[in-house]
Amino acid sequence: MPKKPNSVSSEDSRKVAERDYEPSNYQGNTQFEKGMAETHEQVSDDYKEGTIDRKIDSELEN
Repeated sequence: MPKKPNSVSSEDSRKVAERDYEPSNYQGNTQFEKGMAETHEQVSDDYKEGTIDRKIDSELEN
């Protein structure tokens, strides 16, 4: 099977998949670091927001 243009090798995929978020990603210059920092920010914001109906735990207790 011919290799697709811009395809990524399984070795490169494995290297990326093994990496985790690091706080230094916020100062990173690579596409990977910027993507990890942005994804971390989005997840953090959603987690802090509360439940799916946008109620925070303290509001639910009242």
